Amino acid sequence: MAKGLTKRQEMILQYVLDYVQREGYPPSIREIGSHFDIGSLRGVTVHLDALEKKGYISRSNTPRSIKVTHPQYQASNRVAMVPLVGSIAAGVPIHAQEHVEDLIPVPSEMVHRIEGAFLLRVKGDSMSGEGIMPRDLVMVKPQRTANHGDLVAVLLGEEATVKRINYAKDGVKLMPSNPAYQPIDVKQEDATIIGKIVGLLRDYEGMAF
Repeated sequence: MAKGLTKRQEMILQYVLDYVQREGYPPSIREIGSHFDIGSLRGVTVHLDALEKKGYISRSNTPRSIKVTHPQYQASNRVAMVPLVGSIAAGVPIHAQEHVEDLIPVPSEMVHRIEGAFLLRVKGDSMSGEGIMPRDLVMVKPQRTANHGDLVAVLLGEEATVKRINYAKDGVKLMPSNPAYQPIDVKQEDATIIGKIVGLLRDYEGMAF
């Protein structure tokens, strides 16, 4: 047991740590209450107040503001476990269990303040002109809209592709950066933006993640 904590306080602290490592951001008070079957938000905040008073966490008035500050747990805060998403079915949440192939440890700074970040494995070399190579993992910030020229992940049927998005009078084009490939003309009803690319991971040893 962590020094000075009750069993319930220790369990809540561990839940916060595990949640941050898995999702890259802290749980809400409501999520903590649901997980531990605590019937009121006040019942959760009593435990969080105690953890804060004992120097294990800090909080602010913003949502999802729990931060583990005790030196004993600082190393675990430097890494976030981000889901690697495989095949995607239209209409099913990205983080649904059947989509997640693995959980990949990444520096927590990469997902700082990005709620629901996930990774996609790049297939093919159509974006090699931007330094995005086959089997790279791209970090995706979930969002359903994008600006002209954004680097995005787009769902075409049940296949996710990474391209620059180009809005023109004659429609939407998904632009590769490798001149060996042609732009993809799409109808808005046939394509779904699932996120904006905000980072990249590469294994220089040539080993699969």
